[in-house]
Amino acid sequence: MNASLEAVPVSARAQLAPVPAPVPDAGVREGILDVPGEVSLYHGGRLSGMRIAWRLAGPATAPVVCALGGISASRRVFSTEGSKQGWWSEVVGPDRALDANRFRVLSFDYLGGSADTTGPTGESAGAHPSRPFPNISTYDQAELLVRLLNNLGLKSLRAIVGGSYGGMVALAFGERYPEWVGHLIVIGAADRTHPMATAWRSVQRRIVRFAVECGRGKDGLQLARALAMSTYRSSEEFAARFDGAPARNGERFEFPVEQYLFARGSDFADRHKPEAVLCLSESIDLHEVDATRIFVPTTIVGIREDQLVPLADLRGLAARLPVAKLHEISSIYGHDGFLKESDQLRGIFTAALGSAA
Repeated sequence: MNASLEAVPVSARAQLAPVPAPVPDAGVREGILDVPGEVSLYHGGRLSGMRIAWRLAGPATAPVVCALGGISASRRVFSTEGSKQGWWSEVVGPDRALDANRFRVLSFDYLGGSADTTGPTGESAGAHPSRPFPNISTYDQAELLVRLLNNLGLKSLRAIVGGSYGGMVALAFGERYPEWVGHLIVIGAADRTHPMATAWRSVQRRIVRFAVECGRGKDGLQLARALAMSTYRSSEEFAARFDGAPARNGERFEFPVEQYLFARGSDFADRHKPEAVLCLSESIDLHEVDATRIFVPTTIVGIREDQLVPLADLRGLAARLPVAKLHEISSIYGHDGFLKESDQLRGIFTAALGSAA
């Protein structure tokens, strides 16, 4: 166990027993936790003056569920009055599949990301000036969550609900800190990454690095995200949406799917930093946990059309986990089905979480 994990006080732990309109009076608390001193990371790096940006929304007396998403997700999970659009508002919120009337929803900005937690660039950067930003593990993200729970005085989590990278973090948390959480719900994430998914992301990272070296990091990020979008969604969706004729654009033709991919890439590049995307993309491919050591009851959701996380990998994960239930769903949205399939996820969440009492 590294030194930073040993620093978490054991005494603070306790054993467990369509997009909506903004919601007023949702009991929102949010802030930034400053972590003093130097923190040791799983892959050997160190950070000083680390900051963790967090958000907790829902009834004050309700059980707490931590909701975590992909590497572009933020602490704003669902929309409340006066807040920006939440990244998971189709699935999480009052009367949604994860009901914010019944549970308090906790989340945080990822370490190494583009938002307000410590990352590779901006005021939150915590690496030594003479060293590059360190490699980040899903175990490091799990440790951030433990630090948050201690700081917020939360005794335990009813569950962690994680999609994509968030599911990887949930598994890492379940291995390291089982006494803190009652259930894991993991959507589109396995105990290790598939080499084909790593192949796609490696090309994306090479595009971004090359663009940064040329002084055009934002353009490179747009290209990489456009490529990524073609792996997130299914061939069935693209066939249904983009089978139209190309349009002439000057001396060349522009295809409908091309317009979509680069529009999404441009929007992403406006909101994220190349260095942060490189950091968290690599963190996905470094992810590997020991499923045989995760004794927290785990619900796994696999999507048949998911190109990034094949069902075979999730069936293997379910076989290795001591206590697991696998649900297989179908979604035209592919890997992004975890963001969209509210109706299919509702019953799965209800079965896993039980009543809020």
